[in-house]
Amino acid sequence: MFDTMDGPPVMNDEKHANDTSRYDFIIVGGGTAGCVLASRLSADPRLRILVIEAGEDTAPGRVPAPILDSFAGLAYLNSRFLWNDLKATTENIPSNRPDYQPALRKYEQARVLGGGSAINGQLANRGAPHDYDEWQARGAKGWSWDAVLPYFRKLERDVDFDGPLHGQDGPIAISRIGEDLWPEHANAMAAAFGRAGFSYVHDQNGEFVDGYYPVAISNLYDRRVSTAVGYLGYRVRARANLTILTETHVTGLLMHDRVCRGVTARGPDGETRDYQASEVILSCGALHSPAHLLRAGIGPAQELGDLGIEVVADRPGVGKRLTDHPSVAIASYIKPKARINGRTRRHLLLGLRFSSGHADAPPSDMAASIASKSAWHDVGSQLATVNIWVNKTFSEDGSVRLRDSDWRTEPRIDFNLMSDRRDLERMMSAYRRLAAIVLSPEMHGVVSDTFPASYSDKVRQVGALTLRNRLMTGLLAKLLDGPAVLREFLLKSFILEGDPIEVLMRDDDALEAFIRRATVGVWHASCSCRMGDEDDPMAVTAADGRVYGVGGLRVVDASIFPSIPSGNTNLPTIMVAERIADLILAERQAT
Repeated sequence: MFDTMDGPPVMNDEKHANDTSRYDFIIVGGGTAGCVLASRLSADPRLRILVIEAGEDTAPGRVPAPILDSFAGLAYLNSRFLWNDLKATTENIPSNRPDYQPALRKYEQARVLGGGSAINGQLANRGAPHDYDEWQARGAKGWSWDAVLPYFRKLERDVDFDGPLHGQDGPIAISRIGEDLWPEHANAMAAAFGRAGFSYVHDQNGEFVDGYYPVAISNLYDRRVSTAVGYLGYRVRARANLTILTETHVTGLLMHDRVCRGVTARGPDGETRDYQASEVILSCGALHSPAHLLRAGIGPAQELGDLGIEVVADRPGVGKRLTDHPSVAIASYIKPKARINGRTRRHLLLGLRFSSGHADAPPSDMAASIASKSAWHDVGSQLATVNIWVNKTFSEDGSVRLRDSDWRTEPRIDFNLMSDRRDLERMMSAYRRLAAIVLSPEMHGVVSDTFPASYSDKVRQVGALTLRNRLMTGLLAKLLDGPAVLREFLLKSFILEGDPIEVLMRDDDALEAFIRRATVGVWHASCSCRMGDEDDPMAVTAADGRVYGVGGLRVVDASIFPSIPSGNTNLPTIMVAERIADLILAERQAT
C-alpha cells in the first residue's frame, strides 16, 4: 500500500513543451475522482491518458507527512494543499431581504493530487440505500442501490468486515479504531448515547439503522489512504500510457463546433500549451467543474451573455442547486484525564445517526460526529466538539457563478444553507437533544464549560498552522487548565461568540438566530452539474457523465450527484468514478 519507489517525473521540460501527441482522455483534476479514473482507464494499454492537476504531487515515498497523518487537522487547514482564494457564503438569503449580503468566508477545497481524499477527515461513509434509489428516481438511470453496491465493494478493502456488502481487495483500505484505544471522552460519549436510548451499530456501512458506531475510515495502520495513495502506486505510475502533470493549471477547454477537442494549460514553468484529446473529463469538484463549463460557454445562456461569453450550449442547471450538509457544533472543555491518550492519532472516533421523525424525512436523516480533539494546537487538544449535521438536507438552492471570464478568478459561491425551513426545524431539535446529552450529569466527570461553537473566521485564523498560533495557544492552554473561574472567564472572553448554551436551550429565537448565523457546510460540496434526463432543464450530464449539448466532454466528480447522499461524500465520489470508468471501458470494447 505504501510503496517507496518513486513514480515517473512530472513532465514539464522542453521536450514536453513541443509534444503535440493526442491523448484518448485528458482528466482535468487529479483529485478524489481523477486518480480513480487515471488508474482504471490506463489499465487498458491501448488508451493514452493524461492527468492534469493544479496542486503538488504525492508520489509513493514522498507523500507529505500532514497528508498521511491520521489526525486530519494538519492537512485540511494547510494552505499548502488548498485553493487559498476560494471563498463562499453559507447563510440563507432571506426572501424578503434580497439585498442582504451574508458573510463571505474561506471554503477549504483541496489543491493536491488526491484532492479531498488527501486532506479530509477520512470518514468512509457510503450513505444509505435510499440515496441511490432516489438518484435513479431523479433521472440518473442505472444508479440505484443495487447498481452501485458492486462499486462500493470494488473500491474497498475492509479489514474488519466481509460478506456480500463488503470488498476485500480494493485500493482503499477501510478500518475502524477499536474502543480499547479510545480516550475516556469518546467512551463516555458512547455510553451516554446508550443511556439516551440509542443502539450500538457495529458496521455503519452494513447496518443502515439509527445508532452510534466506531466510524469507518479510509485509513490503515494509523495512516491515511487517499485515492492518490490507493490508486496511483508506483506500478500504475510506471505505465507507459499514463502521464501525470502536477502544478499545472487548465486555463480553458478547446471547443470547436460544439465538441471539446482538448485543453489549454499553464505549467509550472509559466508556459501555456494546448493538449489534444478524443475526450476530456472534468474531475475538479463541485465548485471548479461548473466554472470550467461556464467559461467554455456551457451553462445558463443569460448569465453567459451578461459576461460576454459565447453560448455553446444553453444548460440552465450548470452551477445550480449546489448542496452541502448544514452543520453546527457543541463544544466542551475536556478534563485532562479524558483527553486523547496517544494510543492513536485519530480524533474522530465515534459517530451517530438518528431520525428526526419529520414526516418528510427518511430514517437516519440527522447525524453527528464526535471529536475528542478540535484542532492541531494545544487548545484544540482541550476542546471536544459534537458536530451535528443534517444528513438528508432539503436545502438545494446553492449556486456557482462566474464573476468574470478570467480563469484566474475564483467563482462566486453561495451555498444558501438552511433555505428550506425543514432543515432549520430539524437542526434546532437535534441541537437541543444532543446538547442535553453533553450536559447530562453522567458527562460531568469528563467535560465542563459546554458552549455553542461555530466555525467562524476567528477559529479559522487560530487554526492556521503558524508559529504565532502555536505559541499563543500554548499559553492559553496552560491558563485553561488552571482554576475553573479563570477557565470560564477565558472561554467567554476569547472563544464564545454569542449567547451561552443555557440561553439556547430555552429560547427558540436565540437558538434559531445562532443556527442561522453559525451553520456551515462540512466540505461536501455536491450536485452543481447533476445527472438526469436530457429533457430536464436542470440536468447537466447523462448517466455516464457526458455533458448534454456538446461532444467529447464528461464530468465525473461529486458535482454530478443528483442529490447529496446521507453521509460523507468521499466514498460516493470514488464509487461514481469507478462506475463511470467501467462504462467508458465497456464502450471502448464495444467499438
